[in-house]
Amino acid sequence: MHKKNGYIIKNGRVIDPAQDIDKKVDIAVLNGKIVPPSTLKSPEIIDVEGLIVAPGFIDIHVHLRQPGGTHKETIATGTRAAAAGGFTTVLPMPNTSPVIDNVGAIEYMKRHVAKDGVIKVLLCAAMTKDLAGQNMSGIGSLKQNGVIALSDDGHCVQNHEIMRHIMEYAHSFDLPIFDHCEDNNLAGDGVMHEGYWSTVLGLRGIPSASEELMVERDIIMAETTGARIHIQHISAAGSVRKVREAQSRGLSVSAEVTPHHIALTDENLKHFDPNFKMNPPLMSEMHKNALIEGLKDGTIAAIATDHAPHTETEKLVEIDYAPFGIIGLETALSVCLTELYHKKHLTLSQLISKFTSGPASILKMDTGHLKEGGDADITIFDPDSSAVVDSSGFYSKARNTPFNGHELRGEVKATIVDGSFIFSRIPGVKGKI
Repeated sequence: MHKKNGYIIKNGRVIDPAQDIDKKVDIAVLNGKIVPPSTLKSPEIIDVEGLIVAPGFIDIHVHLRQPGGTHKETIATGTRAAAAGGFTTVLPMPNTSPVIDNVGAIEYMKRHVAKDGVIKVLLCAAMTKDLAGQNMSGIGSLKQNGVIALSDDGHCVQNHEIMRHIMEYAHSFDLPIFDHCEDNNLAGDGVMHEGYWSTVLGLRGIPSASEELMVERDIIMAETTGARIHIQHISAAGSVRKVREAQSRGLSVSAEVTPHHIALTDENLKHFDPNFKMNPPLMSEMHKNALIEGLKDGTIAAIATDHAPHTETEKLVEIDYAPFGIIGLETALSVCLTELYHKKHLTLSQLISKFTSGPASILKMDTGHLKEGGDADITIFDPDSSAVVDSSGFYSKARNTPFNGHELRGEVKATIVDGSFIFSRIPGVKGKI
């Protein structure tokens, strides 16, 4: 819809952090591109009075589960969930079955994204074959076939020599490494953060040092090799300090944080609800506050969901046996508006940057902005409306969210990809899904 016929989005408050824009201005779209409004003759007018118009949101850490885990999520359902959450672009992790660690698997992804995806899906491949942490994947051939990042997410390469070689090869091909930082020996079989609440609840704890050690390892190796390192789902105060210090020395080290790590703490596990079980685990209030400070001062450039779908059956077991992970695509914006904007930690422009220009800069992509001539990837939302989360209406196949039944502020009104309305709650404007 609206892809061939030009239209103008009028009366919205346009916030584009990449261009330092925050004002009422018209956005014109023609043939999937943003154009000067004067270009259009008799355009369709879409009135978005009272709403925010922002560059399309980018999620650099999701799990679509396909291939192999289609009972949990698929490219079709996952990209629809992303669109409903305001995301125009996602980067799915390669820890599928089989693992995305070769050119054949990449071609599989391309074909199924073209057939079933409703938004843009970027390509990420495993650093090591079968995520085993022993043998490097064919990094050069993966880059030639469109891979833009490497990650063994869900696993952390424990052998430092192997990690050094991976970083050297990644650097030579200018590919960032997205690392799930966790020392397996320290983490052991823990199920939550090691601290007061793990002691009170009698649950095995994971110390924050398990993350911090590997963050420090990656920083040392980044300095040694010149590689671009991105710390996934950062959760510990010590990790934030290490990344901040590395950035002050000019190292190519970036970080992301999830909405759940800035909204929840380990106290939320006191009712033994497996929907609060995730890895890295929810931390204490002190760690949560450090994450928010990292967002405020720019140490953490991106907010990413780590959308991790599981079936209801998998989560309906004792917390010790439940899998780690929660879904987050359809609640990310409202959680962050509630916790960061309405509590006055971040301005709207600062918050939007964590979903747009921040992720784009990590990937070195010329996107995450509303510049004329660029792709018309646009997210429109109401920052103030309130609603109670009802996971039964989600586009995702999964329902494993800790926010079900919670009242949150903010709502996505439309998601536009290459000028087409994929998702819409705007009266009179129909979306694809």
